[in-house]
Amino acid sequence: MADGFKEREKGFESKWAHDEELRFKVMNRRNKLLGLWAAGLNGVSGADADSYARTVVQADFEEAGDNDVFRKLKADLGAKQSDAAIRAKMEELLAQAGDQITSEGK
Repeated sequence: MADGFKEREKGFESKWAHDEELRFKVMNRRNKLLGLWAAGLNGVSGADADSYARTVVQADFEEAGDNDVFRKLKADLGAKQSDAAIRAKMEELLAQAGDQITSEGK
């Protein structure tokens, strides 16, 4: 009986670790997509856009949640996008990133 419980516990831990890894990949992808979107709005393309997108990904490590990424985008975009538009794009690209990561895993 104890072995069954340990196996079950091990299974839950494994699933949790997998889910966390998946969440991390999705958030990083979303942030990259956000960076590319913002770069485009600012007239930046190519390698410079990729470089800027990396700064958006890095901004997400400042604190838990989305506020660090939002603040970076807001500061960099200024009046080009409203708060609501930025938040809407964050949601839109989160769904897109989730779809991309899921399809890559198949």
